[in-house]
Amino acid sequence: MELLTEKAAIVTGSTSGIGLGIARALAEAGCNIMLNGFGEASAIERERKQLVKDFGIEAHFNSADLSKPVEIVELVEATTRELGQVDILVNNAGIQHTAPIENFPADRWDAVIALNLSSNFHAIRSVIPQMRKRNWGRIINIASTHGLVASVNKAAYVAAKHGVIGLTKAVALETATTGITCNAICPGWVLTTLVVKQIVERAAREKIPVDQARADLLSEKQPSHEFATPEQIGALTVFLCSGAAAQIRGAALPVDGGWTAQ
Repeated sequence: MELLTEKAAIVTGSTSGIGLGIARALAEAGCNIMLNGFGEASAIERERKQLVKDFGIEAHFNSADLSKPVEIVELVEATTRELGQVDILVNNAGIQHTAPIENFPADRWDAVIALNLSSNFHAIRSVIPQMRKRNWGRIINIASTHGLVASVNKAAYVAAKHGVIGLTKAVALETATTGITCNAICPGWVLTTLVVKQIVERAAREKIPVDQARADLLSEKQPSHEFATPEQIGALTVFLCSGAAAQIRGAALPVDGGWTAQ
């Protein structure tokens, strides 16, 4: 697969988990990276330096709050200044809140929609003009299995992720005759520190071994009984940025161990 040398990418929500896995995969392919997300400044700086050390690319960090449209525009502008352009946009940042619909707080609905859906729109809207000028770009939205199917107590998340897939299709059609592609990746259970925490909490709550809690979590949804990994999501992202994927447009690609095949 060809390298992405001299390309520049924004990866939102990339200070840990899936986003960091994507950033590392793109950096390994030669891409310069703009990190974005929340966390301890020292930990973020350590990850930024590690990208530079491991892959010899240029890496920066921007702390834009993606729930605020003006800061999204500023993120794109800052990346263009510091890395020269934005060739690849990976919309990965997201939050979750669970509650039955009748108890779902209105402010939590607004927050989930703002970060998980509206931020994608504002970022895409901001990068498309320069991608059109160069007639090349890759927009990859990290949706979820919940963009394809639903679960109880996740009204806002499910609505937002379904919206992300609709947005992906619309952008893909609007750019269909150009060198810009737009696709969505739909992870199921992915082994991240947040999921590990969830497993440990489940084990404590149900008074069962951690291994049993892990198996129970997977067996409820994911037929493979195995987690996907951030590295696998990163590898798929790199493939979607390659010439081999030039005619993959508007797709919603599950990485879910068979979850949505059921």
